[in-house]
Amino acid sequence: MAVVQNSKLTRDLSISLLIYALPVLAIYLYFKLGNGVVSESHVTLPSFLEFIQPAFANIRTWGLTVFMIVLGLIEFGAGLYDDQWTGEERKIDIVSFLAPKLILPPVIAFFSLTALPYLLPNLANTLSWVPFWGGFFLIAIADDLTQYWYHRLHHQVPFLWRFHRTHHSAPYMGMAMASRQNFIYTIFFSQIYLTATLTYLGLGLPALFVLVIKSFITLGAHSSIAWDKPFYKYRVLHPIAWVLERLISTPATHHAHHADTSGDGVGHFKGNFGNMFFLWDVIFGTGLITRKFPESYGMKSYKQEEWYAQFLWPIFKSKKEGSALADGVLSVPLKPKAVSFEEIPAPILEQVQS
Repeated sequence: MAVVQNSKLTRDLSISLLIYALPVLAIYLYFKLGNGVVSESHVTLPSFLEFIQPAFANIRTWGLTVFMIVLGLIEFGAGLYDDQWTGEERKIDIVSFLAPKLILPPVIAFFSLTALPYLLPNLANTLSWVPFWGGFFLIAIADDLTQYWYHRLHHQVPFLWRFHRTHHSAPYMGMAMASRQNFIYTIFFSQIYLTATLTYLGLGLPALFVLVIKSFITLGAHSSIAWDKPFYKYRVLHPIAWVLERLISTPATHHAHHADTSGDGVGHFKGNFGNMFFLWDVIFGTGLITRKFPESYGMKSYKQEEWYAQFLWPIFKSKKEGSALADGVLSVPLKPKAVSFEEIPAPILEQVQS
């Protein structure tokens, strides 16, 4: 089994390297076929996109935050949380929403203004000649494919899972839990630094467009408003649904990832890792498309751990007995524990033997 898993991992990583290389190859061919003449730059938008530039002016600073709050209010008003947003759930969601807005800006600022000039001296804006479509293509793949692997490894490596389990502990879907993460998972979000590096190299405008489009897709996939259902309901829209659900994350595919069981044929927390693009799951065989929604969300082993343990583990550990966030407890057993007959209570043993 281990040999098969290693072989699949090697194959998937090889395919990933090829995908990473595609935009680089496309940009190279564009430059080569143009005899080294740059006909356009990413610094200015293509003419057919100029009309939407004003809408992006403040979206990166406060626009997306307002969008999340408004959508969350609509969800609450429609009663879509089913009275589950109480106690520790409310605390961890609010802290996870606010804290990154205080923690991440100085971290990213230090990385962009101090670390990158030191690590990559004299390389600022060296990719400013790249056309907008090339920068967009490059960042969209580099950002989202890297996040796919970051997400996938946090599900498949037991130690890493404890940094991501906070996101899956919520027994509901929606804007309230969209930002729910352990702070270490957030700070070491690998693609953030990759995108910052590409921005430093001169791809700031394409990076902004990727950020905004990706944010709307991922927020829509987490929302408790199932905006994709009409595409499954009406036959005339089925061709669009077929393309859409394989290209990007939708509520149906991402809700399945947050299901508390995979035994119903709908839940698929061992896959559907894609964030903006579901295409990665299609390519690597980790996707499940059913067009159905799970009946329940979260984790069967969830013990409603304290908000500080969920957000700040391993600095603060849970006091809940048996919790994966408590001292000396693994999140996922590496191998099943052997049970001897001496450990089985006599009444149960008698029933089994009879």
